[in-house]
Amino acid sequence: MRLRQEARVLKEKAISSVVAAAEAFNSPHDQGRATKVLLYLQHSFEMLLKAALVQQGISVFDSTLGRSLGFEACVRKAIEHPDIKLSEPDAGTLRAIDALRDDEQHWFNQVSEQLLYVHARAAVTLFDDLLQLVFKEPLANHLPFRVLPVSVDPPRDLSLLLDEEYTQIAALLQPGRRATYEARARIRTLLAMEAHTGPETRVSSKDVDRVQAGIRGGASRSEVFPRLQQLATAIDGEGLLIKLRFVKNQVAPPVRYVADETVPAAAIREVDLQTKFHRSATDLARDLALTRPRCTALRRHLGIDTDPTCCHEFVFDSQRLPRFSDNAFNRLRTARDTLDMEAVWRAHNPSARKQEPCTVPNCQAK
Repeated sequence: MRLRQEARVLKEKAISSVVAAAEAFNSPHDQGRATKVLLYLQHSFEMLLKAALVQQGISVFDSTLGRSLGFEACVRKAIEHPDIKLSEPDAGTLRAIDALRDDEQHWFNQVSEQLLYVHARAAVTLFDDLLQLVFKEPLANHLPFRVLPVSVDPPRDLSLLLDEEYTQIAALLQPGRRATYEARARIRTLLAMEAHTGPETRVSSKDVDRVQAGIRGGASRSEVFPRLQQLATAIDGEGLLIKLRFVKNQVAPPVRYVADETVPAAAIREVDLQTKFHRSATDLARDLALTRPRCTALRRHLGIDTDPTCCHEFVFDSQRLPRFSDNAFNRLRTARDTLDMEAVWRAHNPSARKQEPCTVPNCQAK
């Protein structure tokens, strides 16, 4: 395969970091081991995603700032690109590694050996998948099987691991233990893991406080961490050839979110709305390869602007700025590829004085 020069350099950096992560994981020295694993894994995927995007001819620079894109922006572009098509579970794995790394780099958390193992093993599996998908190379070409992350403690069911971690946190919070700092570090790890199921996940001290209060109040894990109920692992192979992936738990109950902070449910989460609703109307049109008016017509047809999961209006003084989520983009992209766009345009043309009745099925315009 003929590689673009920048893609070759980025790919080499990615492989160098994933090798360093494997080396750190297998190190007999515990001092700083988890920190190194998480830092190297996060860097390896940022470089690999940028290499993949550059190879596909996609810019990885912010046109306004002139700086390379951050981790989350690269994940989004990889989800959207038709030749990469990063799945939501795989994107969740990357976001969780990034969230764990963020806490480890800027404050501190405590990642148990088993949770470190499942994320390292899932990361190696995903790195190998992406390397083969985009560059037609297996990871084994760059490091022998014997140095891939392995553990003398074989992987167990994820729900059991989370239950064990939750029980440990509750024990640390018992009166007289004087181990609150360690409990809070472990709480931050579980909060970071919610990035598996939500791109807007951010770990804040307020969330840690609420979780701590919920655990001390006797709340169950499902009440405190409802998003983690949606998470499971799929394990194939054995020994050195184990492949581990995070998947959606098909039997998980629906998550109910509580908006009233007076309710003593520790599952309340602060959501960074600017992270969730990060696309402008111009961004949507550009990424969908539509003109602004045609994108507006399609938004009207689908009722995007009135759907709270797709659109949020930010108010700055006298300005009201609608912004859109990835959910909006995905719905619009599907509709663009499946609907009669000319019929949508005739019915919802924003500049037309008189519009035709919409004949496209399931029109949501009001």
